Amino acid sequence: MKRVILFLGAGLLSVSAFGAKSAPADLKKRLEAKIQASGVPAANMSLYITSGEEGDEVILDVNSKKSLIPASISKVATASAALEAFPPGYKFKTSLWADGALKDGVLKGRLVLVGGGDPSFVSENMWFLVNQFLRSGITKIDGDILVDDSLFDEIRYDESREDSRVDRAYDAPVGAMSFNWNSINVFTRPAPTTGKPALVFLDPENAYTKLVNKTTTVAGAVRDIQVERKSGAGASGDTLIVSGRIGVKTDEVVVFKNITKPDLWSGENLKSFLSQRGIEVTGKILSGKLPKTAERVAEAESKSIELVIADMNKFSNNYVAEMLTKNMAAMDAKPANLAKGVQRINRHLKELGLPEDQLVFKNPSGLTRDNRLSAFAMWKVLNHLKTDFRVQPEFLMSLPISGVDGTLKSRMKNPKAQRWVRAKTGLLTGVTALAGYAGREDGKVFTFVFIHNGPQDGSRMRSLFDDWLTSLID
Repeated sequence: MKRVILFLGAGLLSVSAFGAKSAPADLKKRLEAKIQASGVPAANMSLYITSGEEGDEVILDVNSKKSLIPASISKVATASAALEAFPPGYKFKTSLWADGALKDGVLKGRLVLVGGGDPSFVSENMWFLVNQFLRSGITKIDGDILVDDSLFDEIRYDESREDSRVDRAYDAPVGAMSFNWNSINVFTRPAPTTGKPALVFLDPENAYTKLVNKTTTVAGAVRDIQVERKSGAGASGDTLIVSGRIGVKTDEVVVFKNITKPDLWSGENLKSFLSQRGIEVTGKILSGKLPKTAERVAEAESKSIELVIADMNKFSNNYVAEMLTKNMAAMDAKPANLAKGVQRINRHLKELGLPEDQLVFKNPSGLTRDNRLSAFAMWKVLNHLKTDFRVQPEFLMSLPISGVDGTLKSRMKNPKAQRWVRAKTGLLTGVTALAGYAGREDGKVFTFVFIHNGPQDGSRMRSLFDDWLTSLID
């Protein structure tokens, strides 16, 4: 039988035995006082906290069955489904294929880059792939680079995301052949003297992106740099317009922008990396499918699935969430689409026993206002991940740590809470959420879900959540 310590929302308050460190009455008073003193209407919240090995001791219940917009804590559900689909240690593969005749180190034909849906394919992986290719003895490609992106469909921005598109890295497009999270770093430094354009660097730098520098170096410590990304038509890449002022006493400014054409972006970066290893490519970057006559000449594996999920959860990476979901869909049919992957996630959630009337799951990243989850429904997922030893260590490792890293790096840095909370954050306009685990020195571990939808300022709600958790832990 569950022992209820605190229930708010229906007006009932009761108490029972709790852990040795904190007297039941003290805990009840602290939580009740803090929640009620916050002035936040209970109708705008869905909260749930439990302890015990099976989560059978209910510590707090505030409208736990009420469905609200969960924002990015949706990624907890995506992670759970992904860990079921891909066992720990699973790796995605990206490969290079030669299609043509080879004579005296010259490939007369096409070099084909085949995407395997790797969300973690970055510069390090590209170097590995190119260096392995270098050992094949091919020193020149007298032809085009063909990028095979066909494992996934061609929809880069799924309709389940929020309607408005932005050029920031968190809204990056999705493709089976993607590179560096389909984003680019723009670094700006002041020139040595005032009146001169600032020094702007693109990382990685390649023919896909065109830089327009409209900056000015000024006196003092001014930091007024803007970066606008404009998509090119057809097969052309993107233009980055950097403008504004930067002071001679200002440190480097970095801005992250997404790109719009993952396949061409990946191909141009491959060409650039080949060039840096002395391998010339005479042709263009094209999209297409792997010819049956091609032979594989190099292959690079991704980091393991648990580290990919950590990329998603630590930094709330929407791109990784959708890439993983399309990879799940690809297990059933190709080209994979997001809707099929979301169906797999929903099946997984129903198998975990989530109440159907508390579950609407349409987008795996939470970058939508259409998802609906109650605190209790999300708790069911967290409790499964806590009690299933096959995935528990991998999932726990993926979560941000309070006061240490990820989206919790600057939160709960006080000695009472630092390193004692591992949780996934969620934030949209009018939505604040936090879901995960909190530990205490006496060994007790709490599973908690906080969801708030309302006009209250997001930073204020985050502070309240952190304060409530600190009170629980202390």
